[in-house]
Amino acid sequence: MSDAEIGFSSALELLQLMETGAVSSRELTEHYIARIETHDPALHALAARDFAAARAAADAADAERRQGRAGPLCGLPITIKDALETKGLTTTSGAPEYKAHVPAEDADAVARLRRAGAVILGKSNTPYMSGDWQSFNPLTGCTNNPWDLARTPGGSSGGAAAALAAGLSAADIGSDIGGSIRIPAHLCGIFGHKPSHGLISTRGHIPGPPGSLTPADLSVLGPLARSAADLKLLLNILAGPPPGDKAWSLALPPPRAESAGKLKVAVWADDPFSPVSAEVRDAVHTAASAFAEMGAAVDYEARPEIAFAEAQENYAILMHAVVTSGFPAKIRGALAARASDLAEDDQSHPALQARGAALTYAGALALKEQQARIRAAWAAFFTRFDILLCPPANIPAFAHDHDPNFWRRRIDVDGQSRSYGDLMHWAGLATGAHLPATAAPIGLTSEGLPVGVQIIGPHLEDMTPIAAAAMLEAAGFRYTPPPDFT
Repeated sequence: MSDAEIGFSSALELLQLMETGAVSSRELTEHYIARIETHDPALHALAARDFAAARAAADAADAERRQGRAGPLCGLPITIKDALETKGLTTTSGAPEYKAHVPAEDADAVARLRRAGAVILGKSNTPYMSGDWQSFNPLTGCTNNPWDLARTPGGSSGGAAAALAAGLSAADIGSDIGGSIRIPAHLCGIFGHKPSHGLISTRGHIPGPPGSLTPADLSVLGPLARSAADLKLLLNILAGPPPGDKAWSLALPPPRAESAGKLKVAVWADDPFSPVSAEVRDAVHTAASAFAEMGAAVDYEARPEIAFAEAQENYAILMHAVVTSGFPAKIRGALAARASDLAEDDQSHPALQARGAALTYAGALALKEQQARIRAAWAAFFTRFDILLCPPANIPAFAHDHDPNFWRRRIDVDGQSRSYGDLMHWAGLATGAHLPATAAPIGLTSEGLPVGVQIIGPHLEDMTPIAAAAMLEAAGFRYTPPPDFT
């Protein structure tokens, strides 16, 4: 393997190289440091760096391996989304109020990665408080997509996706409440997995405020990588109870099928409620055709017994309740005050945000009951099907748009102007029902931009959509490096 190829290898390939002695952790770490110093000025994928600590950790990992004590990630150079507290390393979540925040302890997930032997190169960029489908903030600037610097890599785990696509890191961990793992993976041509809700401890994520202990509804942490097998590796390390929860342990069910010939695949490639571009729709159909060619039973008409608009309303209000709870009281109060003036049939994104900000405990309980019924409909659906293929988002990577008025932004879906908030619709299908979902690359658009597919699986059966992504990868739908960064 050439030096140029090493930076784009999968985590498992790099671990194998270290295990055989073909390369050391220190050598890999120096390789990624050199790539960061060369390429990150154009990308702005990293919000913070700690190369001295990374070199020391790499040397320690090499010593551990020589002594036969290598952990599952021993010596692997990775980055961490800047929303996750990282001991001794500035963690801001893109917020000026946290510009001097240097945590004394790691987030639970970061601690698991360290114990497994990972070497932390630095922190990947995120929008302000992880609250956007682009990755720019007043502290560390704007992250660019390595396939086209004039476009966004997505958000909020956009720095992570850009770094992985450009070969600046071997893996990353992101967070996702509105597609923040899956959308950047789709826009940058890599793999990302949103786990079932509650599978990975979110303690140490900002937002909430530093030191908060209450896990947020809907929000999850999950891996981003250059191969489906890496997602499996990382999920097995990250998943499990937080420290102190002694009464339970985790054993994820195996995939429902080891080969595509045994899979029952449903396809939901487009919908009038949230139209997608022709090239995104084609990518979903391409994935479906690949499964059919591999022997899977593919159904293009099957749907869970839910109304897309109803499920989206439920999810959006609950999501906005979570997100706005971290807003300053004055802003949250102004949003909540608008809710009483809204027409009952106003389902616009600003209206749903206002209702979320105004949500009472009684109102939340009613929405949680509705959510439980939506989840039951999905559970019934997955007695007949193993996975659902659908878009990760409506469009491929789009031009940077930093209009401070979030709802004034628009997206172009094949000439149709749509609300910026539509970007969370397809991701919300899985998030609102607490389901696992994997984003996998399918190919490139006519403009040379990555396009992917979202694979939704049954609750707590995360290995099923990851295995399906691996089947697509084996069929030739894999990560490819962006040409300007090879």
